[in-house]
Amino acid sequence: MTAETDLSTLLNNLTPVASDETYVFVSAEFARLPVEVFKHAKGMFKEMEGTTFILEQQYAESLGLSYEGRFCCITCEVHSSLEAVGMTAAMTTALGEAGISANVVAAYFHDHIFVPADKVIQAINTLNTLSNQE
Repeated sequence: MTAETDLSTLLNNLTPVASDETYVFVSAEFARLPVEVFKHAKGMFKEMEGTTFILEQQYAESLGLSYEGRFCCITCEVHSSLEAVGMTAAMTTALGEAGISANVVAAYFHDHIFVPADKVIQAINTLNTLSNQE
C-alpha cells in the first residue's frame, strides 16, 4: 500500500472517524508505572521534562494518575505519507478557526487528532466540511 502525498487527494479522502474511548495525556516517570502501561498506551513521547503517555481515561484513573482535559481521538483513515506537505496545517487551521484545539499525532499509516471530548462531533463536522471543499 503506497502512502499518499498529494494534498488535494489527502483532503478529499480524509474520512475522519472518532474513537468511542476518552483519552487523557499524563506525564509520568517510567519507574512509577507498571510495565503493562506500555500495552495500554495509545501513544507516548519522551520529553526532557518527562514522558507523556496517552491513556484511556479510566485506565489512567485506575493508576491514580492526574491529567488535565479529556480527549477523543479522530483518525483520518486516508493513508497519508509522513512526507506529505500541508495536511496537518489544513486540518489544524480549520479546527482552530472553529475554536477547537487539535493535538496531532502522525503515525505510519494515518494521522490522529486528539480533540476535546465535548467538541468531537463539531470537529468531525469541520473535517468533513474541509474534505468536501476539495
